[in-house]
Amino acid sequence: MIRVYIAANMQDEDRTASLMTPAKLAQVRPRTPVSPAAWLDKMAADAGHQHVRRIGELRADLQAQAQRRDFSPLAADLARLAEALPRLDFGLLASRGLLARLSGKGKSAGAEFAGQFDQIDQAAKALAGQARALQGTQGEQANRTDIALLEFEVEFRALDKIIDQGARWLQDMRNQLKAREAQGGDEAARAQVREDSARCELLVDRLKMLRAVTSAAQHAHQQAQAAAARRASLAQALQQSVVPQLKTWQAHIPELAATAREGKSPTEDVESSMDCHRDLQLCIKRTLADCGQLQAHEMALAEALEELGAQLASP
Repeated sequence: MIRVYIAANMQDEDRTASLMTPAKLAQVRPRTPVSPAAWLDKMAADAGHQHVRRIGELRADLQAQAQRRDFSPLAADLARLAEALPRLDFGLLASRGLLARLSGKGKSAGAEFAGQFDQIDQAAKALAGQARALQGTQGEQANRTDIALLEFEVEFRALDKIIDQGARWLQDMRNQLKAREAQGGDEAARAQVREDSARCELLVDRLKMLRAVTSAAQHAHQQAQAAAARRASLAQALQQSVVPQLKTWQAHIPELAATAREGKSPTEDVESSMDCHRDLQLCIKRTLADCGQLQAHEMALAEALEELGAQLASP
């Protein structure tokens, strides 16, 4: 039985997601006068149009969301702190003997240490502010992205089904065309075979386009999921690792710097403070690497969305 793609609801000719038999086809009519052949040709040429259109809308939404995300300030603050932390020279606190105090070298070294701390403290406070700002926006953005990606997947899965149905229709139709050609017939019958063959070619072209769109959509979906996972991982690292480490660092080092600024011997456990400082360095280094990986994922997502846009724009 010959089956054709037609609109599921002729009140909206874009809804070409179902297959109907000729018997059912006879029960519906286009809204404007048009020949049955032209109508069927349009259905073959527009198969899956509604899903393609919605994928285009969701792509635009994902692209708009991506444009509102900017991790470069966070990356810059992480890099600034990562560069500043090694400059804190705990060796300046090592000499606090009587000779050093008498010569003034102890106070000079302490002032130098305090100056180094001030620069690092500025960078640490800027990063803490970035972490708080990200926490405030991440949740809402993540929810919107999750909803868009869920619908995005539904739409390209629906296209997959249409492609499968279309491939089966083509196979059935070609088998029938071969049988009809073998039977021969008058010129009208041969003309009908030629028309049906042309209709097959219309659907062949349409299915090629749908496959290209589906492939690009799946790739963009994968990239979007990977980027979303990286964003969630980075947000978690900031809140569960970076922020606690910064608080621990700010609980130890400022007092040590204040004591050094006055030229006094440290009252804090210097070795413990050094350990705390080293832990923060390692934490910032790891997070900076994570941020770099996220930026790479965001770039890959942008490229995938551009590729999908090119496929959607193809005739």
